[in-house]
Amino acid sequence: MGEFDAAGELVMGSLLGRAVEPHAGESHGHGHGAICLNCGTALVSAHCHECGQSGHVHRSLGAIGHELLHGVAHFEGKMWRTLPLLAWRPGDLTRRYIAGERARFVSPMAMFLFSIFTMFAIFQILGISTPTDLDTNSMKPTVVLQHSISKTEATRSTKAAKLAKLDANDPDRAELTADIAQADRKIADYKSALAHLPTTARDDGDEIKEVHTGWHTLDHGIEKWQKNPALMLYKLQSSIYKFSWLLIPLSLPFVWLLFFWKRQYKLYDHAVFVTYSIAAMSILFIVITLLHAVHVSDGMLGTLAMAVPPVHMCRQLKQAYQIRWWSAILRTGVLLWFITIIATLFLLILALLGIMG
Repeated sequence: MGEFDAAGELVMGSLLGRAVEPHAGESHGHGHGAICLNCGTALVSAHCHECGQSGHVHRSLGAIGHELLHGVAHFEGKMWRTLPLLAWRPGDLTRRYIAGERARFVSPMAMFLFSIFTMFAIFQILGISTPTDLDTNSMKPTVVLQHSISKTEATRSTKAAKLAKLDANDPDRAELTADIAQADRKIADYKSALAHLPTTARDDGDEIKEVHTGWHTLDHGIEKWQKNPALMLYKLQSSIYKFSWLLIPLSLPFVWLLFFWKRQYKLYDHAVFVTYSIAAMSILFIVITLLHAVHVSDGMLGTLAMAVPPVHMCRQLKQAYQIRWWSAILRTGVLLWFITIIATLFLLILALLGIMG
């Protein structure tokens, strides 16, 4: 079912992207009649100049599929003009969109939605998700040592049973005897380590500690995290997916700080920059994930993950704000430091939402 869910995410991403994509002058190829069927105004073009409704109105079952394919086709047509610029000349794309070239390119928010939905769909197809078998007890020294003792004892019993079945002159007896002796030493070491643990670690290691902050909702949420960390991690992953748009308003003040003395740049300009940049990073994660799936070396993928983001940001800064290279490099360094703050704030907000949700 994961593949069907992922396919649904891809289609949903395209539809949501198209839903927020403005009809900025692109042709739809519809004819028009004498009057608008919505407001009765005489039509002079394919769309009513009063209410904006198309002059051609479908009224058939096939119209639903037609509208779906029509919207996605127009969206994809813009996509193939937008992606090359977003990859190599992101600043030019940002500047041209701000300057008013809207019909040729996918809008920043549509690009953002499409990339986020596609990224999580790819994760779902490839089975990338939070672990579901986490257990807080497995992180406690008492439980770890007891588990190691039980496992080693089971291995020793198996080998002792094999040894008992062998003849006195069997050549495998020496190897099995050595393995049993080694297992005995391990068990003794584990029991010694367990005996030397602090009393608090041995007595209270398996108990969930109560937290009293004075805020009942927060205390209850922390208790849920302790009892079922796997479920809470799953909720955190879902929150990243649902609340990824928070990265845009969180980033705006920091990008504004890079140019606060330049009055020609407005918050809208910074919002376009940020949204296109996040979309580009999401697409980079998609590419790295797909390359990992086809067994490209981890060293190459690590180089891509570390090198591409700062280079892309630097190019976008230089091109979008038309600054010199040394200025773009300096601002990129500051922006990378800002990104750690933004990511920390984002995760803290999601953790609080998960705890209080």
